[in-house]
Amino acid sequence: MHLKAHRFFAMVALKGSFSAAARHFQVPASSVSRFIAALEREVGQQLLYRSTRAVKLTDAGERYYLQIREVLELLDAADEEVSGKGGDIGGLVRINAPVALGHLHIVKLLNGLYLQYPELTVELAVTDAFIDPVQEGADITFRVGHLEDSGLIGRKICDQRYVLCASAEYVERYGKPLSPQELRNHSCLVYKGTGGAQRWYFRRPESEAVEVIDVHGPLRSNNAEVLVAAALAGRGIVFFPSWLFSKECFRNKELIRLLPEWDGSVEAMPSQIHLISPENRLRSRKVRLVWDYFLSAIGTPPYWDDLE
Repeated sequence: MHLKAHRFFAMVALKGSFSAAARHFQVPASSVSRFIAALEREVGQQLLYRSTRAVKLTDAGERYYLQIREVLELLDAADEEVSGKGGDIGGLVRINAPVALGHLHIVKLLNGLYLQYPELTVELAVTDAFIDPVQEGADITFRVGHLEDSGLIGRKICDQRYVLCASAEYVERYGKPLSPQELRNHSCLVYKGTGGAQRWYFRRPESEAVEVIDVHGPLRSNNAEVLVAAALAGRGIVFFPSWLFSKECFRNKELIRLLPEWDGSVEAMPSQIHLISPENRLRSRKVRLVWDYFLSAIGTPPYWDDLE
């Protein structure tokens, strides 16, 4: 079967449109349709549902697309290496990130990426589920938490630095806690995920002793941004990684840092943020350049740790 048919089919699967695929390859839509029809006859399966409104993959088409996508990406990576293409970086890069990190940082960082590589297209999927990058076809994944031994290539961006804070209004009304133990007497806004309500862990920088605090307060939520908004409204104390906060909130004294002399986390072992990628994805020059861009743009230590 002609390689062009597979490329046409993969683009239709991605775009959900024959006309969009035709525009991408600068060929008539009838050519795309003809090649894909021939491909379906060759494999003996209907790969696409066609209607006047949309084009969707059949179950067989979904399986076929997942199989040929990796082959096409390997071919593209080989073409890049052999041809030595330098400046013209284009095509699609798929990125996966947690919802809050994607909303607060990744989307903004994409602006700088597009300035460097205007021909690049990014498909950004945000989810708090730990996806399988190979199965989901993600080129680059931002993983918050502990990195499992998965055979994927990983690069640590940073250790998560936790910040305990409350609004100026709350501090004026109720005062500052002088120790982690005093948090039990304050209104704490607690993240509650699938593993239950978080506990807060504190230790002195020079000590290995950890104080574990079960905190309580007027609001629990499985959404960190909701809890930060509640803290800004004076409802209580929050405890989150630095990347969840806007530095303007601290510079404008809307939020006040508490117990800055203590290190903290919501786990016994502090977690990190990593970039991970399947090894075959990093063979592509465009994926490596996007990978390097994010590492450089975030920096070491990460720019979001600068809250003062």
